[in-house]
Amino acid sequence: MEIPPKPGEFPFTRGIYPGMYRDRLWTMRQYAGFGSAEESNARYRYLLSQGTTGLSVAFDLPTQIGLDPDHPLASGEVGRVGVSVASLADMRRLFDGIALDQVSTSMTINSTAAILLAFYVLVAKEQGADPRKINGTIQNDILKEYIARGTYIYPPRAALRIVTDVIAWAARETPEWNTISISGYHIREAGSTAVQEVAFTFANAIAYVEASLKAGMQVDDFAPRLSFFFNAQMDFLAEVAKFRAARRLYARLMKERFGAKNERSCMLRFHTQTAGSSLTAQQPDVNVVRTTLEALAAVMGGTQSLHTNSRDEALGLPTEESARLALRTQQVIAHESGVAGVPDPFGGSYYIEELTDRIESEALEIIARLDAMGGALAGIEAGFQQAQIQNAAYEYQRSVETGARIIVGVNRFQSESGANVPVFRVNPAIERGQIAAVANLRATRNQACWQRSIHALEQTARGTENLMPSILSAAEANATVGEIADALRRVFGEYRERG
Repeated sequence: MEIPPKPGEFPFTRGIYPGMYRDRLWTMRQYAGFGSAEESNARYRYLLSQGTTGLSVAFDLPTQIGLDPDHPLASGEVGRVGVSVASLADMRRLFDGIALDQVSTSMTINSTAAILLAFYVLVAKEQGADPRKINGTIQNDILKEYIARGTYIYPPRAALRIVTDVIAWAARETPEWNTISISGYHIREAGSTAVQEVAFTFANAIAYVEASLKAGMQVDDFAPRLSFFFNAQMDFLAEVAKFRAARRLYARLMKERFGAKNERSCMLRFHTQTAGSSLTAQQPDVNVVRTTLEALAAVMGGTQSLHTNSRDEALGLPTEESARLALRTQQVIAHESGVAGVPDPFGGSYYIEELTDRIESEALEIIARLDAMGGALAGIEAGFQQAQIQNAAYEYQRSVETGARIIVGVNRFQSESGANVPVFRVNPAIERGQIAAVANLRATRNQACWQRSIHALEQTARGTENLMPSILSAAEANATVGEIADALRRVFGEYRERG
């Protein structure tokens, strides 16, 4: 009888480290950001005081799609679903009093990831930190934006160049920074199945690795800093098996397909967030139960980092009280449940092992289909992934509407009373303040220096040199997110989804 690999042994089905949480707990992150940089800074300081071990920044929609607060299309959206960061000055305020060489920061940002990373690195330098020592992650996963999320700016091939430029630059300048968090989370939130989440995420990963190799990098030079971001949904056992299958599939892809020699290149390191799509506005206190089960599945599946959603997020941004309860959920699992003392506690279960095998096999079939089409990028351009997710979402919704799938409080066990949960509201005055701040920045900066930096960025974009040094120079010259994004728009154009 073949002896299965132990935790910490290739292909890492049972975990990427031998002792897993016995040696070090997962990083407890709470995704937060709203309104102004000052308000979000206060929330970060509060979360750190309550035991959060890593920050996770949510940016507002204008920041995500490269629009300044005074852009007409930004009206009504400034600071709404995340913090507004329009300039280097905003990034300074966001992390005021927080030592960037002492905290791990994850930033959920994609189309403008290079710009926000530039701001972050510059603030770290201003604090006296060594950029080679700062630790964190930018999502920088542009392909899934075309598949599932929609916060894209440029055509896919131009956007892929920006991603690979960031990976190449950071490998030299910020080697402890995770330059991409390849995300299945949003694919799953859009309605995919667990198998599709794994398959489409790894198809995107293959595209990023191939683009990086084509740009002249060696796989073991950048692969150890690739990270992933998965969803934890309500099917508890299937989610545990999904994480195990993903680890094994990734290890084999990196070793067999790309010839990775460094063992760290084959280790699937991932952050998990509990499922926002599983939260209900009806009986929101029940969301605490849902989030607990999802968080437990992520831990049993071996995540390296975890965010737990708050009970009130189907109604609005989380209140401070709800965010604290979400963090306490992780702390109870870590310190009271006992599950952290055993790596891969379900390993050897006939059902979990069968599910693990099945998810891996079915995900590989989808990857093979995409390979036959020319890869993830070709699939996106043909609308393949989008159609598959739409079909899965339709089938799920139909099962809820027919009652074949029970959602407590929604299609069964309804309650008239419900819980009176206070809802957090963003002050509309924040938008006016951000518009005034951008106007003041433009009026007081060195105009000649700013103009030179924007011109240089456009020239770099028209050539083949790495974009990051020019983006850093523009950020230092107090160019705004919108201005830097517009410089690239003038060269690359904008993407329009096929109608």
